[in-house]
Amino acid sequence: MVHFDVNWLAIILATIASMALGMIWYMTLAKQWIAATGKKEDELMGSGGKSPSPFVFAAVCQFIMAYFISVLTPPLMGGVVNPYNGAVVGITLWAGFIMTAMVLNHRYQNMSWKLTLIDGGYLLGVVILQGIVIGLFGGTGMTG
Repeated sequence: MVHFDVNWLAIILATIASMALGMIWYMTLAKQWIAATGKKEDELMGSGGKSPSPFVFAAVCQFIMAYFISVLTPPLMGGVVNPYNGAVVGITLWAGFIMTAMVLNHRYQNMSWKLTLIDGGYLLGVVILQGIVIGLFGGTGMTG
């Protein structure tokens, strides 16, 4: 498996698409999400919402997620990279690692199940959308 022979354009587009999804998701569920955190709005997002760092971390993390969906889809799906297979790999990673880690952490942190569902639902949307975008563009580099 060659880790750098990926379609970087697809990974960048998948990252942008998932960031846009986050904007829509959390704008729609902002009040419910804030209530589920048990904090006040000014306590969230660092510096009263004025710091760009949460968005930078989100972009970097989602870029890494898209990269691994791109790397893992071909070997897990018999070399076939398409939107369906990309979404299936995303869902598999979400069920096996993302959601299980989130539930584990949220239970130790005594966070609400509502927060787990809001954040977990968003991340499910992220990996599905990223898998679809990566599947649309294929999994190998620009020459592949």
